[in-house]
Amino acid sequence: MKKILWWLIAGTKGGINRARIINEIHKRPYNANQLADKLKLDYKTVRHHIKVLEDNNVISSSGENYGMMYFLSSPMEENYELFQQIWKEIKED
Repeated sequence: MKKILWWLIAGTKGGINRARIINEIHKRPYNANQLADKLKLDYKTVRHHIKVLEDNNVISSSGENYGMMYFLSSPMEENYELFQQIWKEIKED
């Protein structure tokens, strides 16, 4: 999980927004539209980042279509402290 998180957050374009999504989903579940509003990002941008995070088993979803809610995956929940360490390092740069 450490390598994946470093790559997703620090190693690729859009990593900051992915980290912001992870932070928000850690607080409570959201759907894509709610995340777009909360983070003041374009809906399509949020959908792209959600797909990347889902493909890498960082978040999971429940529900269907527009109302689909996103949660941290179990492995991400277990490694959330690691994410926080990476996020702190990125923000300090």
